[in-house]
Amino acid sequence: MSMPLRLDDVRPCFEGAIPAMMATCAPDGTPNVAYLSQVEYVDGAHLALSFQFFNTTRRNVLANPLVEILVVHPMTAAIYRIRARYLRTETSGPLFENMKARLSGIASHTGMGDVFKLQGADIYHVLGLEHVPKPDLPAPAASRAPLPALRRCSERLARCSDLDELLQATLDGLRSEFDIQHAMLLMTDVGGGRLYTVASCGYSSSGIGSEVPLGHGVIGVAARERTPVRISHMTAEYTYSRAIRDSLTRQGQAAALELEIPWPGLAEPHSQLAVPLCAGGELVGVLFVESLQDLRFSYDDEDALVSLAAQIAPAVRQLQSCADQPEEPVLQTPPAGPAAVRAAEPVTVRYYSADSSVFLGNDYLIKGVAGAILWKLLRDHVELGRTEFTNRELRLDAQIRLPDVSDNLEARLVLLARRLVERDACVRIGKTGRGRFRLDVSCTLQLQLV
Repeated sequence: MSMPLRLDDVRPCFEGAIPAMMATCAPDGTPNVAYLSQVEYVDGAHLALSFQFFNTTRRNVLANPLVEILVVHPMTAAIYRIRARYLRTETSGPLFENMKARLSGIASHTGMGDVFKLQGADIYHVLGLEHVPKPDLPAPAASRAPLPALRRCSERLARCSDLDELLQATLDGLRSEFDIQHAMLLMTDVGGGRLYTVASCGYSSSGIGSEVPLGHGVIGVAARERTPVRISHMTAEYTYSRAIRDSLTRQGQAAALELEIPWPGLAEPHSQLAVPLCAGGELVGVLFVESLQDLRFSYDDEDALVSLAAQIAPAVRQLQSCADQPEEPVLQTPPAGPAAVRAAEPVTVRYYSADSSVFLGNDYLIKGVAGAILWKLLRDHVELGRTEFTNRELRLDAQIRLPDVSDNLEARLVLLARRLVERDACVRIGKTGRGRFRLDVSCTLQLQLV
């Protein structure tokens, strides 16, 4: 005897590759059938349908909440009939924003961006699910199983002893275990209402230090609503691209771009998935992956990365907390960096106190809290000859202006260290022990406070 079908068994039907059909009935018994832009899986007993127009379907649902929905499996062409009852409409919140983002992808994919505007997410309770008898195509060969990949990634994370290792292990695991080639990790800047990139892979430039405002694009929406957002088709509204920079330049705002690190993302991604990193009820950051391929990330991929994020977030919090408790310094081989011989020409370092931005020579390096940290280190090095520092003293320095809550100091140090390496600067930062690090300078510095 076969087991009854569950919504989880037909989740591929809700990807939006093949439009669903919905049948409603007017009070006088007149039937109506219409196509649906989006059917969203909510849980094992509920679906959310996109509400875009106040049309016959909408009027019928409000008068008679019982409906039938036909969905099609995108790979096997199997058809399933769903009986459901309308419950309510949501016009804000995580589910609405998730559907809004996904609908934007479907609209861009079909050339209907000006027509597909989500007004609400209609929530339905599923009363029944059945397979419509007909010849179906054979199921495709199973792709890479996400559960073993998740297990191996988890084992990588468990071996990490500091935040830098954790970030790199996450990216390495995504590439080797999930075959995800384009990914980045962003941390929350609580005071600034934005996220900043601390690690990435697969891009021509790392984009370390690039920023995303909360609520902007798929990353910002996932962070603001604290919900995963997955898009399966290319979308203009949720794509970070050079078009924004080109537009600003045409409007004569090029000077503003000098203090922005270019976004490293794909210019035309066809699939995106952003997963918030949350621990103890607080947003720690976002794990973001993307691909040039349509329908690259499935529900299984989303579930696996949500589970991975549930391990990354508390690990980030724990490793940052451990870094606040310095141990005795451990002598280590200095990290690969600039030559020990000092450059003949001095390097001018300009620090702008208005936004804590730092320039090495004429090149912009970093701003914000990370810029304030670097300026404190360089000032102590030039004036006092210091090279050894601790996380704790940075936290106690009022001039750095760390946020009172969730300052992510260790993440900012990782960001700063990676940014210095990326810019091939004559200044480098290397860990010498838990909560301790060393400043290596291979040039003569001239500091200018602006």
